[in-house]
Amino acid sequence: MNTVIKRVTVNDVSELCEISRETFKDTFGADNTSENMKDYLDNAYSKNQLISEINTSGTTFWFLMSDDKVVGYLKLNIDQAQSDSVAPGSLEVERIYILKEYKRHGFGSTLIKYAFEVAAKSNRSKIWLGVWEHNEAAKGFYKKMGFKQIRDHVFQLGNDKQRDLILLKQLDK
Repeated sequence: MNTVIKRVTVNDVSELCEISRETFKDTFGADNTSENMKDYLDNAYSKNQLISEINTSGTTFWFLMSDDKVVGYLKLNIDQAQSDSVAPGSLEVERIYILKEYKRHGFGSTLIKYAFEVAAKSNRSKIWLGVWEHNEAAKGFYKKMGFKQIRDHVFQLGNDKQRDLILLKQLDK
């Protein structure tokens, strides 16, 4: 399998919209109401919203390609683009998703390790992310990758206030 990580541009917004909606729904759809999912997907993953995010200074999106097919994506934020003020000198992994049929093939590890590389190249000493408190698979994955919980914050999904755990990893120098 030939894998490549490719920066997402505005020209890729249709594909980003599609994979964002599909992976979010696959990950959280069964645990939330259809009304809350529709509201969230329509707002967070509209083409206009994604174009705005792609154009935000300090934000980058990356596709993970396997044999020329997009199998996952990553959204990284630095400085004022971060969704929360967690730790000075840090990089945020705001989104990391793999299509359902490509999970458990090492693609998540590929993307998170890429985030570590971007953080190091950007002179960031820490990397952080939020994970839903009930997403046991993701929590286990991040623990294996060296993240530790430091606090929590609210994630609004439609009219449902949910708890995200804030995980932090100190990067090796």
